[in-house]
Amino acid sequence: MREENGIGKGLLIGFLTGAAVGSIIALLFAPKSGKELRQDIKNKSQDFIDDAEGYLANAKDKASQLINEGKKKSEKLITDAKEKVDSLLGEAEKILSDAKVKAGNAVESSKAKLDKETDRLKTAIKAGMDTYKTEKQS
Repeated sequence: MREENGIGKGLLIGFLTGAAVGSIIALLFAPKSGKELRQDIKNKSQDFIDDAEGYLANAKDKASQLINEGKKKSEKLITDAKEKVDSLLGEAEKILSDAKVKAGNAVESSKAKLDKETDRLKTAIKAGMDTYKTEKQS
């Protein structure tokens, strides 16, 4: 886009320069008195100044439009990025919450199994001790 602006700027400068040189040459070769020639040069100079001011105002308007479009696009990109980040954070929080629940369930399940096995082991040890005492007394 900058390259297009550079080409357009160069084209505009070339056009204005060519028009000015062509007009001056045309005026100088026209069969007029010095007073008429000076007046024509003055009028043409003012015309070129007016044209240049018009082109400058147009260029400023286009630059302003481009800046505004750039701002709008960047604001939309920022908004879209924030929405995506919020969405990803929400998903991450859900995954973390699910993992906590699953881990908690696994811990509870393991604890219940461990308690059950501990009770079974205590019962087996007590039965073994009772059997040992009974055998020893007999």
